Amino acid sequence: RQRQMCIRDRIFLVKEHKKMHKLKKIRLEKGLTQLQVQMKTGIDQSDYSKIERGLRYPTVEQLIILSELFGTSVDYLLDLTDVEKPYPRKTNP
Repeated sequence: RQRQMCIRDRIFLVKEHKKMHKLKKIRLEKGLTQLQVQMKTGIDQSDYSKIERGLRYPTVEQLIILSELFGTSVDYLLDLTDVEKPYPRKTNP
């Protein structure tokens, strides 16, 4: 039997969907399809689609890969900042 979503879960899902909406915006600005994102990142297209629609949470690894592909920071993808430019990358000593 499937569990009913409570109001709190629905509100959280809506908030997360809005955050991941930025991911779709960036992808479209870069002129990429979901299939092209899959080919460049190795993230399954169906998983990526669910992430964009707020139906699935991205893993930390996926967020890092996507931030590198789109040339931005993980914080920007998660809507924690309005600064699209990525942070300076750490250099190896």
